[in-house]
Amino acid sequence: MSKKIIAVLMIAVLAFSLVACTDSGKSDEGKTDEGKVESDLKVAMVTDVGGVNDQSFNQSAWEGLQQAEKDFGVKVSYQESHQDADFVPNLETLVDAENDMIWGIGFKLGDAIKEAAEKNPDTKYGIVDFSYGDKTPENVVGVVFKAEQPSFLVGYIAAKMTETGTVGFVGGMEGDVIWGFDYGFHAGVAYANKVNGTDVKVLRQYAESFNDAAKGKAITNSMYQQGADIVFHAAGGVGDGVIEAAKEQGKWAIGVDRDQNYMAPDNVLTSAMKRVDQGIYLIVKDLADGKFTGGETVVLGLKEGAVDIAPTSDKHVPKEILDEVEGLKKDIIDEKIVVPVNEKTFEEYLETLE
Repeated sequence: MSKKIIAVLMIAVLAFSLVACTDSGKSDEGKTDEGKVESDLKVAMVTDVGGVNDQSFNQSAWEGLQQAEKDFGVKVSYQESHQDADFVPNLETLVDAENDMIWGIGFKLGDAIKEAAEKNPDTKYGIVDFSYGDKTPENVVGVVFKAEQPSFLVGYIAAKMTETGTVGFVGGMEGDVIWGFDYGFHAGVAYANKVNGTDVKVLRQYAESFNDAAKGKAITNSMYQQGADIVFHAAGGVGDGVIEAAKEQGKWAIGVDRDQNYMAPDNVLTSAMKRVDQGIYLIVKDLADGKFTGGETVVLGLKEGAVDIAPTSDKHVPKEILDEVEGLKKDIIDEKIVVPVNEKTFEEYLETLE
């Protein structure tokens, strides 16, 4: 047996044996069946203004760190941002705490992470939903998701299941990340219209916020009044209001980032999952193994199992529609369907449906 194969087997055995147990997820040591496993690694994150309990991508990110603590014994923590002005001081706090790696959760932290990375070249950084392209600092790794792909799938589901012929999209703040959800959803509806000979319309409104749940509720109620019976949100904490409106009105909402059915089991039809937890977990796993993909941006989609529709979708979505969705997933992975990510690519996509 070659030395290379032996080394791979040894790594696999070690990775399998590192299991941790903690209640808080912040600083307890990892454990195995034989006792505690200590790690010198400290990994922390700074949330965006949605907060760590946004039931969306900040919470998903924290869950990824907590899982990494359990599996690899790294010590994890977070700093919560309540306004954009908190980003820089929160990052400085985590540097002062001598963290080995610091994450910025969300594209709004793009400038702050780059500035911090340049000031602290010996500290590793990660950022979710942002890419610096070929200008990525060597001590920074970006993680971005093909959010347009699960959005296409839930758009198709919405178009197939609407009883009024009108569905809605509530966005947080306009920009590349949310446009992916927006135009992916529109493309899924357009595809369903094409193959089913329907004319489902999409209402769209942005909240210009990621934490104003009251505004999300007001927008959604307005969409329901305009005839929508299914509303998809990609808006962080704003989405709490979207789901609350669905509960009160007896309508459907579509969740985002995590499986949000638990928030309203009878009213969340499905969710467009973006596995921020998995993206962070994989990078921290590499770090624990002595590897770091600095200077690069990691792109994750359906092919990598990092995006999908929620596993609870079968509670409300008929099997025949879910079977069709499985076929669409394969077509997206095989690039027979290239899902648009912004207005320009959406217009180009529509031409392919003519």
